[in-house]
Amino acid sequence: MPTKDYYDVLGVRRDASGDEIKRAYRTLAREHHPDVADDKSVAEHRFKEINEAYEVLSDPRKREQYDRFGVVGNGASQPGDFGFGNGFGDIFDMFFGTMRGQSARRMGPERGSDLRYDVEISLEEAFAGTTREIVFDRLAQCEQCKGSGAAPGTMIVPCERCRGTGMTQSVRQTALGQMVTQAPCQRCRGEGHVIQTPCPSCDGRGRRETETRLTIAIPAGADDGSRIRVAGKGEAGIRGGPSGDCYVYLSVAPHSL
Repeated sequence: MPTKDYYDVLGVRRDASGDEIKRAYRTLAREHHPDVADDKSVAEHRFKEINEAYEVLSDPRKREQYDRFGVVGNGASQPGDFGFGNGFGDIFDMFFGTMRGQSARRMGPERGSDLRYDVEISLEEAFAGTTREIVFDRLAQCEQCKGSGAAPGTMIVPCERCRGTGMTQSVRQTALGQMVTQAPCQRCRGEGHVIQTPCPSCDGRGRRETETRLTIAIPAGADDGSRIRVAGKGEAGIRGGPSGDCYVYLSVAPHSL
């Protein structure tokens, strides 16, 4: 069984056309973009979920596989697996190890999200090759603070509440004894540090929406559905992480009469 319904994520019917899926994706991507949302952590999760759904449903081969099996790639469980992988240890890691891993990833550098751009070319252009200039908005590194989020000349200090760990602990007594639970520090939002004076250019986010122009060289013999990777032109990374990539998907229009 699929772990999530991509059609439900995009809010479209299972028989939706490619254009309907594209329109739904663009509307949701604008609505849930982390740069315009109040709750950044929720928005980033939702934004990645929307992109994941579109990545599958916009590709005819992936969509067909998803419709038939509920998964794409080699994610199906093997007979006798019952969806639990290697057994109880995996279940334990699911609830405890994963939480520790998410905390570590949150505090460390994070790679920026990949972006997708669709380009339509004629049959003649696909045969001979051509170039296209594309223009899009993306979250780029703030030039004023160089991605740190702090105003130039000011300091980023360890959080006093969590002592720089990004996590706080609480202890409560239960019938089985003391239970210690961890949660992201509310003061620093799990970052482990506090920006004393946020950068006025990006409001302390370290990234800001910027218009980007790229000239894409489309090689001769390009096929419908092929893609071109432009390294480092996706969203800027977080906490010094690398930028994501921009993927240009080609759509070859039928020969005009």
